[in-house]
Amino acid sequence: MRIGFFTDSYKPYISGVVHSIETFSRELKKLGHEVTIFAPNYPTAAEEEKVFRFPSIPAVRHPGFYISIPLAPGLTRFLEENAPDIVHVHSPFIMGRVGARVAKSRHLPLVFTYHTLYDQYTHYVPFARQISRDLTRKFCIDFCNRCDLVITPTGVIGKQIKEMGVSAPIQSLPTGINQEEFAGADRDWLRRTYGIKEEEFVLLFVGRMSREKNVGFLIKVLKLIMGGYGLSAKLVLVGEGPETENLKTLVAEQGLVHQVIFTGKISRENLIRAYSGADLFVFASVTETQGLVIGEAKAAGVPVVAVDAFGVSEMVVNGEEGYLVPQDEQLFVSRVVTILKNPQLRQKMSRQVLVNAANLSAQACAQKLAHFYQQLHERYAQQRTSSLG
Repeated sequence: MRIGFFTDSYKPYISGVVHSIETFSRELKKLGHEVTIFAPNYPTAAEEEKVFRFPSIPAVRHPGFYISIPLAPGLTRFLEENAPDIVHVHSPFIMGRVGARVAKSRHLPLVFTYHTLYDQYTHYVPFARQISRDLTRKFCIDFCNRCDLVITPTGVIGKQIKEMGVSAPIQSLPTGINQEEFAGADRDWLRRTYGIKEEEFVLLFVGRMSREKNVGFLIKVLKLIMGGYGLSAKLVLVGEGPETENLKTLVAEQGLVHQVIFTGKISRENLIRAYSGADLFVFASVTETQGLVIGEAKAAGVPVVAVDAFGVSEMVVNGEEGYLVPQDEQLFVSRVVTILKNPQLRQKMSRQVLVNAANLSAQACAQKLAHFYQQLHERYAQQRTSSLG
């Protein structure tokens, strides 16, 4: 089957959406399917076969992100040469709309993955944020209801958008983890590279340095841990984003300059090494539809303490793989300290996350997605046959 992915973000930009597209593309190709990607162009984008790049402009309030111009010379011809059987869009905005038009004009099934709680990101709007949130929510609901299938990374998000007014069919399907990446990773790389002492615990966060990721919460948590529990720890923050400088200022204000490490963007290989070298993964975002980085931490055998919100609630088995806690600094600290001070508990949780991560294999998730495609393809084929008859 030939699948067309339409996305507002793609390589070299780094995000959970991009990683999801890469993962599913790779696994679908292994299953014998053909995947073509339609995405914005970037100045440093490498040429790739089966990737059509749209002209784009840099986003003013989102450094490193480029916005597609939905008028692309050669698109019609490219579509004729790479005609999809299924259109799968990964955004309800510019490229999602382009994909929807392609699906409608060619009478193809339209699938949409609801990767992001878009109405939770209106803090980037400089004014009328509540109105913007309401309009964004309505916009997303209307787009969902134009689709033949809406995929949500977790069931809790599927339930939420249904309550919001989505009437289109909804299926839950997380982005799978390529567990082979984590086999034999260098667990000493993180300590060796950043000079972390053996007696210091490593708390790891991976994600964008942005307001919605709530990284400041983790910095304040570290301050409390260092204040009176007899523990020595380093907080390693992997990623980059618009809040980086503000977070560095907060670190300085909290007197934690020597306890917090900002790695910036690192290679995929080194990211795997960073996961593998951590003692505990900490996560405080309250806007995740899945929390893919939690799944990756689990694949590395690292227990998790996370704020219990939205999709994250389905990524951690509370009490077995770590802990889910309310957005309360003292409660979060107590759970972190419980794990760090109890090596037997930490080892038990480490074993359990590895067992459970096996249920989130990239291959199994791709097979399920291919099954959804096949069902839609057959339905459309039957409709065409009926209309001819």
